[in-house]
Amino acid sequence: MIGKIGNATERSPCRPERTDGAVWVALCKAKLHCVNVTEAMLHYEGSVSIDRALLDAVGILPFEIVQVTNLANGTLWRTYTIPAPAGSGVFCLNGPPARHFQVGDQAIVVSTGYCEFDKVANWTLRVAFVDQQNRLLRVGVETIPLA
Repeated sequence: MIGKIGNATERSPCRPERTDGAVWVALCKAKLHCVNVTEAMLHYEGSVSIDRALLDAVGILPFEIVQVTNLANGTLWRTYTIPAPAGSGVFCLNGPPARHFQVGDQAIVVSTGYCEFDKVANWTLRVAFVDQQNRLLRVGVETIPLA
């Protein structure tokens, strides 16, 4: 996409032009299933702090954008991750989402990745399952069921 920025015409970094005809799809890359909210800090700049061991287990990076859904009330929040100390069990909503997530609520965290449509057969999703203290129980790996 070509856009006019100031007096210059520049290519938008958000929507690069594709000349090869590739079609990209957004897919679930990683998931933290039923993590337990341990803290909610309203007066913080924002984000979600997550035990580094859980992030590493499924391949979610520090500062990666994630979707967090509260199972208690259906709130869906989009934010970025901050790693908490590995093994701490921390799952803390910082800033505005602290109004929608309470200590003890369960949440699902989803990370999105992008794949060329003709390569989705090679895509895998990593799902972490935790106990009540957010200790890693196991990691499941799923592939796309193609007909």
